[in-house]
Amino acid sequence: MKTAFKLLPIAMLAATCAFTLTACKEEAPAAPAAKAEAPAPIPVKFVVVTMFEIGEDEGDMAGEFQLWKERAKLDTRIPFPNSHHDLYMNKETGVLAMVTGIGTSHSAGAAMALGLDPRFDLSQAYWLVAGIAGIDPEDASIGSAAWAEYLVDGDLAHEIDPREIPDDWDTGYFARYTVKPWDPNKPEPTGEMFQVNAGLTEWAYQLTKDIELPDYPSLEEARSHYVNYPNAQKPPFVLKGDQLAAMTFWHGEIMNDWANKWVDYWTEGQGEFVTSAMEDTGTFMSLSFLDNIGKVDKDRVMVLRTGSNYTMPPEGVTAVDNLLAENEGYQGLEASLESAWLVGSAVMNEILGNWDTYKDTIPAAAAE
Repeated sequence: MKTAFKLLPIAMLAATCAFTLTACKEEAPAAPAAKAEAPAPIPVKFVVVTMFEIGEDEGDMAGEFQLWKERAKLDTRIPFPNSHHDLYMNKETGVLAMVTGIGTSHSAGAAMALGLDPRFDLSQAYWLVAGIAGIDPEDASIGSAAWAEYLVDGDLAHEIDPREIPDDWDTGYFARYTVKPWDPNKPEPTGEMFQVNAGLTEWAYQLTKDIELPDYPSLEEARSHYVNYPNAQKPPFVLKGDQLAAMTFWHGEIMNDWANKWVDYWTEGQGEFVTSAMEDTGTFMSLSFLDNIGKVDKDRVMVLRTGSNYTMPPEGVTAVDNLLAENEGYQGLEASLESAWLVGSAVMNEILGNWDTYKDTIPAAAAE
């Protein structure tokens, strides 16, 4: 049996289609509003990397950051919640300063966070690490300022307690992928050692080597005890000297001897251990990665460390007593902070004052 269909009147069909189309048109989502254009990144000429501050950022006892904030007129505070401390900038001069926090993990994270921050154009910025350090009395006195070409990591290694090492080993500390301390068959460094731009480092040293650094009676008294260390008895001076970065605050003659050998080992005899700090291999590692993606230029990095304390005690004082005394305050703290500013700002001012030249041409000098 066939079913009969009734045809809708044409007028009714047309009205139905018109209603459907109207309804569809009304229910269509509105086109998204055009997004406001992001502001252009702030061009940065010079980044000052400090590691810690004491108390407030200005007006009280200074840490590494305070003199830079006050004297370089870093008056613009820029929130930086993904790191240890807010940033400060002088937008007229293009100088930006940061406080990374203490230790390689803090410094690596802070440098990476800044390098990836879309608010800044760091592609032509110069970077100056300016911090205090322990200083080897064999090489210099407290208050002295050392430009580092080699940064050697003091943590990335194997270690066995000395009470369990073979009789013919002088330490339980040895490089990864080797079979004994000072094994000549070590692998290529993968974080154990970095070399910063040698020509730029030498240029910075030549520019600043004759700067007269502050000297106080307290420094003279401290260095007078290092009777068998001629360089430790000199008034503060500017030199070139390399850095060991390790998260452990070590101290003493035995550890100092190890530090000298460790730096010599990883630099193939090219480096000279002078300062002991905690952060700079982490900072430079991050800047190297950022260089790989064009965010920064690692060839524009300089490392300046100034001696706030000695890495070993004078004769007649135990390592324990000397270290515990330093925990009460470094004899060379004030002088080392002033030296970092005097030496570091001389480089900063030279670069800023001749930006048309240094924007595209990295300064360099040959070693004398």
